Amino acid sequence: MSVFEIIGGKKLKGEIIPQGAKNEALQILCAVLLTPEKVVIQNIPDIIDVNKLIDLLSDLGVKIEKTGHEEYTFQADNVDVDYLNSAEFKKKGGSLRGSIMIVGPLLSRFGKGYIPKPGGDKIGRRRLDTHFIGFQNLGAKFIYDEANDFYKVEAKDLKGCYMLLDEASVTGTANILMAAVLAKGTTTIYNAACEPYIQQLCKMLNRMGAKIKGIGSNLLVIDGVEYLGGTTHRMLPDMIEVGSFIGLAAMTQSEITIKDVQFDELGVIPSVFQRLGIKLERRGDDIYIPSQERYEIDTFIDGSILTISDAIWPGFTPDLLSIILVVATQAKGAVMIHQKMFESRLFFVDKLIDMGAQIILCDPHRATVIGLNREHQLKGISMTSPDIRAGVSLLIAALSANGKSTIHNIEQIDRGYQNIDIRLQNLGAQIVRK
Repeated sequence: MSVFEIIGGKKLKGEIIPQGAKNEALQILCAVLLTPEKVVIQNIPDIIDVNKLIDLLSDLGVKIEKTGHEEYTFQADNVDVDYLNSAEFKKKGGSLRGSIMIVGPLLSRFGKGYIPKPGGDKIGRRRLDTHFIGFQNLGAKFIYDEANDFYKVEAKDLKGCYMLLDEASVTGTANILMAAVLAKGTTTIYNAACEPYIQQLCKMLNRMGAKIKGIGSNLLVIDGVEYLGGTTHRMLPDMIEVGSFIGLAAMTQSEITIKDVQFDELGVIPSVFQRLGIKLERRGDDIYIPSQERYEIDTFIDGSILTISDAIWPGFTPDLLSIILVVATQAKGAVMIHQKMFESRLFFVDKLIDMGAQIILCDPHRATVIGLNREHQLKGISMTSPDIRAGVSLLIAALSANGKSTIHNIEQIDRGYQNIDIRLQNLGAQIVRK
């Protein structure tokens, strides 16, 4: 298995372009199953999770052609639904959490959708009830093969209905939405997720001929149609990468410009970093972060310690809490990090403590960071990446640390970050893949 070797403590400088959004890609790629016509998708990130899904679509019979830099054409005019029963599908489908979103399109168009228990990050419980309850509301029959961890939904006809989701699940909303666009009648989804990536999916489906109203809100109304056609879609830049690069600049005291960020789609991300004392400037659609020797964590109005927690959109994304935690280790002041959604996502802090950070892990969901105010530099150590976001957080810590760090299990980082070592080298980072 590959490792990263990093010599930290170097100031970086330059421009960096965020990749296409991983979480959007996993939804958009599944949506190509809804039409027999060609769909062109641009700005597709070259990362493990996305490439696995493209490979899975190919095995299902989707014709796939690489037509340009980060651009592919997909045509699902001869889908092999029988492949869903194969041993190969059970193995491949189970290796990727995003594969769950093929179920909605397959159910909607072909009357059945199967999936093995999906894989993904080990960051705590990630239940799938919302998906399957939604399909059942539309009239599908749910079958769970407990012995083989295999899920099935089947329906001759899906019928629109009103449903109140038990949680504002992003992947659940996307999956139910893709099932509902070809259902008979009107479907109303309340407590729907409304992240920019869901908005992108809705806009794409409407260009294909769907009738979706309420885009950007938590109340989606879908009038079912009989047929969807092809379209061209360009994905947003990855907001998690944008936040990661802001954190990288702050921790390494670097002057970095993040290009083409689609600033208006970032929500509260820039302002949360600013509450940590990080200076950043919007320049058109770029973000400029100046070299900053010190930064000080804000407090609440009454002077109490700042708490930063994750929330459903338009709240702060849970995928960036690990980055916020790392950045806080060198700030002046203290902050409480409250990870509400996943109970195992903060367990990587022991590596930061070994590097010299002052962190109290209060419980699986909360950690208090006492900033070092750069009076004590983190020290390089050997560590292992437990998941995508923690892996990049540890990478940022290593780039700021004194001495050499080694990060094992970097395949976890590669699942979500495209050629991250090469792009960081272009900024002046001393990072080698071995």
